[in-house]
Amino acid sequence: MITQKLSLTCDRLLSHQQLACCHSYCGIPFNGKEALIYSNMDPQQKPLLLTGHHGDIGAMTFGKRSRPVLLCSASADYIIVWDIETCQNKTQEGEIATGIVIGTLLGDVVHLSFCFSDERVAACSGSNIHVLSSKRQEVICTLTGHLGPLTSAEFCPWNRNILVSASEDRTFKVWDLETKAVLYQSFVLSASPLLSVLFVEKDGLLITGSADGQLWCFSLGDDHKCHLVTKMDLVKMERRHQGRQKNPSLQAGADEHSAAEKVEISKPVVQMASCGPFIDISTDQKIDSWFCIGSTDGLYVVDLATSELQTVLYFKDNLDLSITMAGSWSLCSGCDNSTVVLVSSLFTPCVVLLEISLSNLQRVREDGEGFSLFPSSAPLPESPLNAELKLKEPNYPKKKGSKEKPLVFHSKVKSSGYTSSPRRIMFSPKINAEKTSSSKKTTKKIGLLHSSYPADSAAPTIPCIDLSIANKQVFCLQYSGDGKQILCGLGDSSVLLYKSSLTGSPTVYIGHDKPVSSVSWSLGRQWWLSSSDLSIRIWTNGSSEPAIIMGDNVFSKPIKSAQFYYLDKFLLLASGPSVYLYLYNVDITRDVIKRYKQRSVVKMASCVPTSSTDITALSAANDFLSYIVLVCGSDRSIQVVDMNKGAVASVLPDAHSRVIHCITQNKGSIFSSQTPESYNLFLTGAVTDGVKIWDLRTLRCVRRYENHANRCQPCSSAISPCGRFIVCGSEDKCAYVYDIRSSTYFHKLQRHSDTVLSVAFNPATPELLTGTLDGKLRLFQSSAGSHLSRDTTAALHCFPSVTV
Repeated sequence: MITQKLSLTCDRLLSHQQLACCHSYCGIPFNGKEALIYSNMDPQQKPLLLTGHHGDIGAMTFGKRSRPVLLCSASADYIIVWDIETCQNKTQEGEIATGIVIGTLLGDVVHLSFCFSDERVAACSGSNIHVLSSKRQEVICTLTGHLGPLTSAEFCPWNRNILVSASEDRTFKVWDLETKAVLYQSFVLSASPLLSVLFVEKDGLLITGSADGQLWCFSLGDDHKCHLVTKMDLVKMERRHQGRQKNPSLQAGADEHSAAEKVEISKPVVQMASCGPFIDISTDQKIDSWFCIGSTDGLYVVDLATSELQTVLYFKDNLDLSITMAGSWSLCSGCDNSTVVLVSSLFTPCVVLLEISLSNLQRVREDGEGFSLFPSSAPLPESPLNAELKLKEPNYPKKKGSKEKPLVFHSKVKSSGYTSSPRRIMFSPKINAEKTSSSKKTTKKIGLLHSSYPADSAAPTIPCIDLSIANKQVFCLQYSGDGKQILCGLGDSSVLLYKSSLTGSPTVYIGHDKPVSSVSWSLGRQWWLSSSDLSIRIWTNGSSEPAIIMGDNVFSKPIKSAQFYYLDKFLLLASGPSVYLYLYNVDITRDVIKRYKQRSVVKMASCVPTSSTDITALSAANDFLSYIVLVCGSDRSIQVVDMNKGAVASVLPDAHSRVIHCITQNKGSIFSSQTPESYNLFLTGAVTDGVKIWDLRTLRCVRRYENHANRCQPCSSAISPCGRFIVCGSEDKCAYVYDIRSSTYFHKLQRHSDTVLSVAFNPATPELLTGTLDGKLRLFQSSAGSHLSRDTTAALHCFPSVTV
């Protein structure tokens, strides 16, 4: 993966000096006042010598464009721009290579940067930024305002008038080069100086890193206001990465690092650069979200989408390298699945040129790789899924000497016709008579055949209805499969059944003695269940009494989640460290005398223990046959349970930094269709650790969402039926809508009265329902449609149709 192409011993230490490197050339100071330019293609070729400075060169950088290749070098007396190809031609003709002086006597320059058109150069000297023309000696503007020496300044790639600077005063500033004004100034981010700045044009992001290994990722929108997307700690990412390693040699290194954790260490973010896009040969997929971090002990490759470390290239693991600790880095963006870097040694006067093959950066794979939500074979003969519930037929006492005869009831008995009036007309045909059928067949639209959910609709962001439920906490929400009814589990131990339009008075179901933690509709919408603490109740529409009650000393620990499973064949629930599978039969008939005697049957089919102390969240598909059940444990792990085998198939440890309280699968709906691979995506949420989206096929986090506030409440999340949007509850009285392909939110649904605890998408139409901590329901639509009718009995309030 790492090849040392060139090693040079210098006449002085270059540990904290900006070096220059691009795809074709690299440049280093020589004898203080001169510069040596080497070809990356043939480093053994005689270098190009550039002379012209009277003072020691303090910073060097190459331009962003491939033709012509420009180099800018700076000392206390001059700032010079060189055309490398022109200088090479002059040297071959026996002439002295010359450059263009663009600045004089601007002080000790520590950092240089070209704009993306190579027309301007930013030079950092002290606490000032000098923006110079690269074609003539002209100072376009001088920017002042930092309270400490500058360390880095970069031009924005998508807005030529924006410049971002970082300083030792631990802040960064966003400058408008036209007005010379500060558009945004950050707060003090760290206790250590900020060292580097990186733009990610694809996502419109800005990343800055500090000397103590902290990284902050901000979104830089059209309003030029920076919103924090995620914060990363290089040391913590390294520990999580080492914890996922399965190689014994790497595990030994991890133990060595864990011993070093007793001493406070830091990983300075010396420089950053995008690496890609390139093709990962392990998955044959295009990678465009990775970026490299040059630190003192090696090169770190981070996936920005997941904020996770992909791999680390330590100097100590490559004994053939000439350096063991890095002082400065010069990284260029990768192309053709490889990149070149120029590194100076921290303690010795040595500089090396390295080539890194990005296609060989194999990502860490966990055991159990290759899962799919769809089964590839029939259940095993001994599988718990083959269990059947045998019902006993009632035995009635027989009378002695009597024979069993069939008893037939007729609503009308044909007579001989003596008492009826005689017919006057025989065989009179019926003309224009409508055909009647004794058995009318009704057909239901199946989503896979009659797709009605608009796949290209906008996210539901227009508030339509605000409904108050008398200060009752809304802990869970779920639409029925046809999108016509809504279940609301409340904190006062009751369940409300609404129409999807939220009109009319709801049906109230009571019986639990603790807050309702989960609700679930059956696939046929014939019945639904609710769980609370140690009890589960199954209800039928139109009945105020539950058909099945479970919980009379059945469970010793609270039920965290319960649902119907395997096309309504089983009840699936989690209690303590185990996953339970129950067979059931709902009997809605009741004996008039023994009215409260339960005639329904429930029987345990399987109990699968997990490695966690307690299960905190559970999810499984019910709309189609699937063996996979996903559970989250109190040890912060995600476990894949194979119900076909009745055992845990794989464990992903330390999936979050806190206990996971919410897991949501991409289940789609019967009104929409997605690619089969999309159903392998699922979300997990943890307090203070945001929401992550995972791919079941690789058990890897593929993206992270952290814009919403979730510090103490178990806010839920949901995926839209079309699979394009994600909504998350938040404690700042808002709900955040994310595009599943981007880590930054694009809609912030404001004006909620309290913390948004529950969210749910309508499976039939583009509608979103939110529930708050103080008992308010709010309905959002994707377009300005007609207002719903006002219902004063339900405290219904209509909002004007304005875009949020």
